[in-house]
Parts: sequence; C-alpha cells; structure tokens
Amino acid sequence: MRASTLAAALILALASPVAVQAQDPAPATATAPAANPADVATPEAIIDAVYEVISGDAGVARDWDRFRSLFHPAARLIPSGVRPDGTIAASSLTPEDYVTRAGPQLVRDGFHEIEIASTSERFGSVVHVFSTYEARRSLDDAEPFLRGINSFQLMFDGTRWWILTIYWRAEDDSLPIPAEYLP
Repeated sequence: MRASTLAAALILALASPVAVQAQDPAPATATAPAANPADVATPEAIIDAVYEVISGDAGVARDWDRFRSLFHPAARLIPSGVRPDGTIAASSLTPEDYVTRAGPQLVRDGFHEIEIASTSERFGSVVHVFSTYEARRSLDDAEPFLRGINSFQLMFDGTRWWILTIYWRAEDDSLPIPAEYLP
C-alpha cells in the first residue's frame, strides 16, 4: 500500500507544472547561425522556410545555414517507414545529421517538397502541425514521386519560433493519406 502511495505521489509531482522548470534555449553556435526574423515569426513561416531550404533542382546548393537556424539546439528529425519484414522503423537525426546524410542526395537528384495541406493545434507556446506534402524532383514533373505527412512540433520562446521535432512518414499502398489531411 505504501509503495502505491509513493508511486501515485511521484506521478502527481512529475505531472505538476511546478515540477517542470523552463530552460532557456542554448545560444546559437557556429553551426546554428541567427535566424532571419521573418523565418521564425510564425508557425507558418518556419514551416515554409523548411520547405524552401530543402527544395531545389538537381545541382542547386541548399542554404544549410538557414536550415540550421530554424532548429532548437535539442531538435530532432525522425524519418519513419516500413521495413521489408513489415515492421515500422524510425531513426532520430540531429539537424546536422540530416544535412550530412540527405544534403548530397537532395542536390544530386533534385527535390522539391511542397505542402499541400495542413492542420494545426496550439496550446500556449506549443504548436503541433500535420503538414501533408508532395515531393517532385523538378517543379516541372507532372506527378509527385512521393507524398506523406510531416508532423512538426514547434515552440515559441517569447521571441521566436523553434522547430523541436519533425517526424514523418511517407504514404504507401498500405497507408494512404486520409482525406482529412488532403486539400
């Protein structure tokens, strides 16, 4: 009985707003330059900035300093998908990991990710956005080669918006995008 009382007290203490103390974001480092204020003024602006910076034709360099400036120092990018055995997998990347791993392929092959619909919810400084996207190698491509949903978790620190997480999953035959997330 005493252990369950202690467990309940611990759960209540951890759930209490007093138990969570706000921390200032770490200052920008050499790999995370100051953001353009227009890019981080609203949730819509920061998401637009992400799509703009990762998009471009083959051979076109991306502005990775702009990309880095959008992310909180603790941010993660989490791609997910289906393994050959049918299980779902996810991996966690820092923004720098993404630049290193995805950057060369985006420039080599061309990649344009375009938001086609979004839904968002807000609770104070916390915003969650489901951003439905289509991807093309070139803007001239008649059809996208890929569609999916990016789940953005954003934070407002009183001065600017930060991306904390982008977690995404591409559409496939077993998982079409639901109508409520399409235009």
